[in-house]
Parts: sequence; structure tokens; C-alpha cells
Amino acid sequence: MHEVSLELISVGPGAMLSTGQLYRRIEMTAVGVDVGKATLDVAIEGVAKVTRFANSAAGIRKLVRRLDDVADARIVVEATGGYEDALLEACCDAGLWVARINPRQARDFARATGELAKTDAIDAGLLCLMSRLFADRLRRYEAPAPWQRELRDWLRRRGQVVTTLQAQKQQTALTSPAVRKVMMRTISALTRELAAIDRAMRALLQAHATPALQSSKGMGPIFQATSLALLPELGTLTRHQIAKLVGVAPMNRDSGQMHGKRRIRGGRGPVRVALYMATLSAVRWDPTLRAHYQQLRARGKLGKVALVACMRKLLTIVNARRRDELKGAGDAAIAA
Repeated sequence: MHEVSLELISVGPGAMLSTGQLYRRIEMTAVGVDVGKATLDVAIEGVAKVTRFANSAAGIRKLVRRLDDVADARIVVEATGGYEDALLEACCDAGLWVARINPRQARDFARATGELAKTDAIDAGLLCLMSRLFADRLRRYEAPAPWQRELRDWLRRRGQVVTTLQAQKQQTALTSPAVRKVMMRTISALTRELAAIDRAMRALLQAHATPALQSSKGMGPIFQATSLALLPELGTLTRHQIAKLVGVAPMNRDSGQMHGKRRIRGGRGPVRVALYMATLSAVRWDPTLRAHYQQLRARGKLGKVALVACMRKLLTIVNARRRDELKGAGDAAIAA
């Protein structure tokens, strides 16, 4: 079913526009896809039945062919622990418009509609409705480059190995000598795997890391890899937008005469963890960040509050330097 949505055009303060000028028409068909480990449930605007596809290479190909037949599809997918990655990349490769949303936003939207039940079909229908109502607010997903996908997979595996290795080391103290001998073999194997992962990541960083990600103390290989793989928007957003995306922007909590304490919330957890570790080093060894941290502490700020402010400042610096790099690369391409 071919529908028409209205997208609000942002205007500056004091601008006087008629209602007709405030909106422009977008032709679209809303699509919602509920992603599971084994299945993909698809709701298409104007189609009564929710269709199920296998979450496999063959199933995704069938789904993409189906969506190719939908006029101006705007697809909304909920983040599902990585099970949505193959679908997102297939849609981008096929030139389909697709957006990935936070699961919390999807659940809050479901509650706002009054829908208390939860099934895969209901979730797909709600995502389809969300695509329709929030057509002007959703941001199109940009597929990462192949090397970024590989780096993302190495990072994910590294996190798994580090967690398992730490657990094994902690458990050796509580076991008998016979069991400890077996566990030590497991620890040795995991240590070798971790070294191999680090070598593969270093090779990718040597080929793709830019000076912007190496310009301050504390920006080690894990921070560089996390920024490149999990924060591709770096350098393309304003300092306020990038801080909110990572989850280090303080959020207001005001109502009437009540002024609540501002707190950070949301954002990309793995990026925030890497930024935190980089900032811990930077406030000790980088002159700019150290002075900023000491100034905040002298003004009476709590240690963690001052550290989060330094995280935001470090992110702003890296974002600005990356923006300048992208602008320089664009100017050089135009000149060539």
C-alpha cells in the first residue's frame, strides 16, 4: 500500500511560515521487522498478515526480495544483540532505507500505544507503526565498511575472551590441584587466542587509524578500535549530538519550579566504557585534560562528575579533529 507521510521542516526562531509550508510530503510505506535469533517477523503497512522469514542468509535474501517490491519502504528494526546485523547490512547493500532503534524506545512506544501484550507479530506491527509516526525523526542506518565489520567482530570476540579468561583465573583458587591443571590449559589457550586477536586488531588499526584517534594521551588501541568500529558517526555530528549518542551528555530533569539533578543516561555502552578508560589515563598524563579535571575538583565537583565532564571534553576534542580530517579529505578529493 502506497501511503503519504508528512515530514516537519525545522525553521529558525522567529520564522513565520504557514501550515502548508511547515510540512513537505514524503511518499513511503512503513515496514517493521521484529528480529529474533532464528526468525524475522515482518509487518508491512496495508498488509494484514505478518510474514515470518528465517534469520539466515537464505531467509534474509528472500526478505530483501520481498521488500524490493514495496514502494518506498521505510524499514524499522530493533537492536537485538547483534542478530540484526546481517539484515541491516543486506538492506543497505540492496539500497533499502532502514533504521535501527534502541529496544527501550520500542518498549516505551508500545506502552504509549496502550499495547500490554507482547508477541513477535505484535512487536513487528508496533515497529511498523513507529516507522509511520516517526518518519521525520528516525535516522537512516549507514552500513559500515567491510574492514569496520571485521574490526567490530574482533572487538566482540575480544570482550568474550577477556570475560572468560578473567572468570577462569578467579576460579582456579577454589579448585583442587587436578582440576586446576585442566583449567590452566584453558587459560593458556585463551591467552594465546587473545594475543592473536590483538595482532589482528593492530593490523587493522595500522591501516585505518587516523591521527585524530592518536592525538591525546590515553587513546590506546582499544579506544581507537572501539571508536572506528562502533562510532562511525565520529566527526559527522556536533559536539552535543556526539555526547548524547555516546551517553555522556547530562540530561535535564526539570518540571515547573522543580529543578532536578542532571544525569547522563542512554548511549552506546561499549564506546562509553572505552572512553572512560581513555579518560582515566588522560587526566593523569594529558596536560589539557589534567588541568580541566583539577579545575573542576577545585570548584567542588565530585570526582566522578569531574571525570564524566572530562570524558565529554575528550570526546569533543576527538570529534572536532576527526571532523577536520574528513573535511580535509573531502577538499582534497574535490581538488583532485
